[in-house]
Parts: sequence; structure tokens; C-alpha cells
Amino acid sequence: MASGSRAASTRMIVSSMLDSAPPARFLLDRSRLRRWRRRVVAMSAEKASEGAADRILRRLGLAIGIAGVIAAIVELPEIVAQSRFVPLGWTVLEVVLAFGLFPVLAVVSVVTSRRAIQCVAGAAAVSFVAAMAVVPLAYPDPDAEGASVWLYRVLALGVLAAVLAWRPPVAVTYLVIGAALGAFANLVVVRETTVLSLLGDFARAAGLCALFLWCVVYARAAADRVDRESAIESSRAAAVAGAAARDRERARFAALIHDAVLSTLLDASRAGTESPVLRRQAERTVEQLDECRGGEIEPDRLDAQSAIGFLRSAVHEVNLGIRFTARRWAGFDDLHLPVDAASTIAAAMAEAARNSLRHATVAGREVRRTVTVTISAGGIRIVFRDDGAGFDLSAVPADRLGISVSILGRMRRLAGGAGFVESQPDEGTIVTLVWGGNG
Repeated sequence: MASGSRAASTRMIVSSMLDSAPPARFLLDRSRLRRWRRRVVAMSAEKASEGAADRILRRLGLAIGIAGVIAAIVELPEIVAQSRFVPLGWTVLEVVLAFGLFPVLAVVSVVTSRRAIQCVAGAAAVSFVAAMAVVPLAYPDPDAEGASVWLYRVLALGVLAAVLAWRPPVAVTYLVIGAALGAFANLVVVRETTVLSLLGDFARAAGLCALFLWCVVYARAAADRVDRESAIESSRAAAVAGAAARDRERARFAALIHDAVLSTLLDASRAGTESPVLRRQAERTVEQLDECRGGEIEPDRLDAQSAIGFLRSAVHEVNLGIRFTARRWAGFDDLHLPVDAASTIAAAMAEAARNSLRHATVAGREVRRTVTVTISAGGIRIVFRDDGAGFDLSAVPADRLGISVSILGRMRRLAGGAGFVESQPDEGTIVTLVWGGNG
């Protein structure tokens, strides 16, 4: 009987364990799902913190990439019809060169950075011109039935990719070269071509593509204006917050002096003898002065948007060519940065930028300088990076105060702050400043 009970109990325990323990595969799938979800949330938060210029670049890249795929499908019947006069290998090469990078552009516009989008767009524009340059080699004889080569009709794709990748003057040059190549391709492909029709082909291609180019340039310029105005407004908000904090502290200190210090001194002059009430009043006044000096009463603080605007203004006051990027994590960007701490961080960051401009220059190439501000978990992290000359930290003389005092010393004296400098000769320099939760 006892043996049977133990066996039943054992069966019950084993069965219960099997019922309650989830399979390892299920746990692994859930772990992967959580990691994937965190990655998606982080990517969405990073995109949400982008400026208007980056967002419009990303959307234009996606639209142009999809337009390239659609154009390839729409032109497919004409491509097949004209391929009768061309060896199959040449046709495949033209199609790949003309349309091959546009699906890639659509993908990178969703998942990668601004620099990657512009690099792929530039490659797509160059590849499209290469496809047009192949036409004279691919068509040994003119097409008696054709009206124009199919590449001529989709020249706008190459121009759109060019204006996405390069500055307007370069894109305009590309437009002129592309329109000329398109007209020349028609001269090679179409049997009966006159000088007048050649000029007409050039004018039609250039005029249509100029319209697309103007629209994209105008959209990007408008986005840049939005970013500039946003930076100006954030800077103004930070300045107003700083002024309000100073006024508040000045008024609080004046009230403390009048209500506590002067009252205590006046009572002491009148009393003439020791008084327990006067002693308690004097002790309380000393405590209030200590609180005021120690900053226990919370001053006005900057939120995430105001702090970003404040730091962006400090960077661009040093040099407008330094690229500024801000990242905020949704749900974790509840920053409350004291104005005096923001001023200390901005001063240290500006000194790092000035040091780079003085000492990081490399002959024969442009040095790239970037500032990345990340706000999360109630803290802030600023990374200044350049790819310039770099230096050996151990070889910096003790009397050089730019790093030890103006950067690291400032952050060391700031409550909750810290600073780090990394550099190697010929490998650039990274200066990292942290405060609060990230510290």
C-alpha cells in the first residue's frame, strides 16, 4: 500500500513537472521575440529623434527606390521589343545598370543611416549613366521602328538619385550630362534623326528632369529650414529657462537674506541677552544658508528637447560644419537637466571642438567632426568624434590645460558627471561626456 502510494506520488510529481515546465524551444522563441521587439523599438525611437532633413531624405530615398522598381516593370515590354536588335547580354547589362540599385536604395532608406542612403543613391546615379554609355556599344544597327531608346524615357530616375546624393550644382551638372547622353543614345538607336530632333530630345529630357530636380531640392531645403528654426527655438527656450532659473534663485536668495538673516541679526541686536528662541532662529537660518549653498532646493531644469537645442547651439557657435545628431529613447527620455549642469557640459563640449579645430587638422584631406547626444534613463551622453590627426594621451604635457582642466576637470567637478578622452596618433579622437543616469 505504501509502495503504491509512493509510486502514485512519483507519477504525480513527474506529471506536474512536465505540465508546468515550458519547452526549451518555446523559451528560446520567446527570447528571440523579445530581442527582436527591443531592436525594433530602439530603431523606431532613433528614427523618431531624427531631424526633418533626415526624415525627408529617408522618405525620398524610399519613394525613388520604389519608383525605380515600378519603372522597370512598366518599361519591360519596350525593353523586350528593343532587345530584338541587341544581343541578350547587352540588354541584361543595361537593365541591371539602370535599375539594379533602386531596390537596394529603397531598403537602405528604411534601415540604415543618412550617409548610407546618399552613398547608395550616388552609386545608382552613376550606374544609370553607365547604362546610357553602354547604348552605343549595344546597338550595332539603328532601329527602324523605334522612336527613342527606353533609357531616355526614365532619365528622371538617375537625376532623382543624383539630387538625393549630391549638392544641387552637382545634380544640375548630372542632369545636363544625362540629357546629352540620352539625346546621343537616340541618335545611335533611331534610324532617321536630324539635328533639330536631337536638340528637341535634349530639351525635353532636360526640362522634365529639371522639374523633378527642383521639387526634391525645394523639399530638402524646406526640411533644412525646419531644422534650423527648431534649433533656434530650442536655443531660445533654453535661454529663457536659464534666465528664469537665475531670476528664481536671485529672488529666493534675496528673500532668504531679508526674511532670515536680517531678521535674526535685528532680533539679536534688540535682545541683548541669550535667548533660546533666538538661538533656534539662528540655527534655522544657518541651515537655510547651507541648503542654498548646497543646491538642495531644486533649480529650474531643462527637458530633453531644450537640452538638445542648448547643446546644438553651443556646438554651432564653435563651428557650423560640425554635424550634430540627437537620439532619444521613447519612454526613457524624461530628462531634467539643471541649467548650470547644461552650461558645464556645453563648455566642456565646446572646448573639445575647439581643440579638434586647432590640433586635429590633416594635410590633404577634410577632417570630419560629429557630436552625438543620446538621452535615456534620465541621463545624457555626449560623444564628440573626429577622424583627424589624433595624439598620444601619455605624451600630453602637464601644463596643457585644455583636456585636464577645461574638459575632464569640468566634468569631474559636476555632480553626477564624468568625462573620457580616447585618442591614438592618426586614428582620430573621441571625447565622451556623461551626466546622470548614463554616468
